[in-house]
Amino acid sequence: MKGYLSVFLAFLKLGCITFGGGYAMIPVVDRELIKKKGWVTMDEVMDYYTIAQITPGIIAVNLSTFVGYKQKGPLGGILATLGFIIPGVTLITALALFISNFADIPAVQHAFTGIRIAVGALILDTVIKMVKGVFKDIKAILIYAIAFALSAVWNASPMLIVLGAGLVGLAAYRPKKTEPPENTPAGKGDSR
Repeated sequence: MKGYLSVFLAFLKLGCITFGGGYAMIPVVDRELIKKKGWVTMDEVMDYYTIAQITPGIIAVNLSTFVGYKQKGPLGGILATLGFIIPGVTLITALALFISNFADIPAVQHAFTGIRIAVGALILDTVIKMVKGVFKDIKAILIYAIAFALSAVWNASPMLIVLGAGLVGLAAYRPKKTEPPENTPAGKGDSR
């Protein structure tokens, strides 16, 4: 039971300290789940993010579900999801009750501007760390460059980019076939 509580509390904490969406969560996941708890590796997190992008729902919630499931099975996935969404639902409910009274106050607008800038800095830091781990060879650099161009220049669908890159990666990195050893016909090479 302690393990389940640990999963719930870890994601409750993530839900409380993560602001700005799925990608803003990566630095927090790196610190809390990779470095402190050792529950996942950055490669696993990137795999989960990839899957979370192409599955329905919110990326951060999907990631929470995947990590919780990895730790404690189906119940762990449910508890991680609940832990992560409770702070956001509570905050949004409270803000919805009071936002109309404060939305036009310049100090509130400036605070949110500062928060968006900080979230952007956290995302940029994470992108730099991710890119360092991705550029393993020329194939990876080409896949990255094409995916980036499709997204930034042509505004292609993230789902299509991820699926396409997955197919290209499958083709580019599949193991090479090795020739089976030649069978020596009976009687040849036998010195008896």
